[in-house]
Amino acid sequence: MGRAPKTVDVRLKLPMLEIAGSWEPNDAERRAAWELYVELVTRVSVVPMRADEGLLREALTSLYSLFGSTREILRRHGPQIAEPKRDGQYNFGYLAVAMLNYGLRPLLASWHPALEDWESRRPADCSRRDHERAWPEADQLRSALNGTRQVLSAYADLLATACGIPNLLGAIPPAPGDR
Repeated sequence: MGRAPKTVDVRLKLPMLEIAGSWEPNDAERRAAWELYVELVTRVSVVPMRADEGLLREALTSLYSLFGSTREILRRHGPQIAEPKRDGQYNFGYLAVAMLNYGLRPLLASWHPALEDWESRRPADCSRRDHERAWPEADQLRSALNGTRQVLSAYADLLATACGIPNLLGAIPPAPGDR
């Protein structure tokens, strides 16, 4: 890892929870942070999606897969990444579980069944893309995905800081409409 700071300032505003304080990651937490960071920055979860590109279903599936990836990271690194800290500091385990339960679960619990219901009505002669684009709630879901992208981008930034690396999200050029 790079020159990681001893203490990381934590400021995350999730849809139903605000997390503010500090985190002194141990070596196991830094390794776990790197793994979760890679999962976040290499998915649609943190890359802006313009209205004319991508499928909403693919975006939701990518976000949902973060549950499995995060669970695997938590299992692999064990209790060292969730050990209690002094003075109420945060640990990787808490931050990762909060990301899933308060950053992702509300979006998925609401939008996955709604999109699934719309998808079940697709006529046989209509492509998945065209049917999804005709969904009256598509723009609303894209807006919700953008809000979640901002939350996950803040997580990615926190994890990069904990690892002592520059945030690689700067390597992703903004979509033309985002400049």
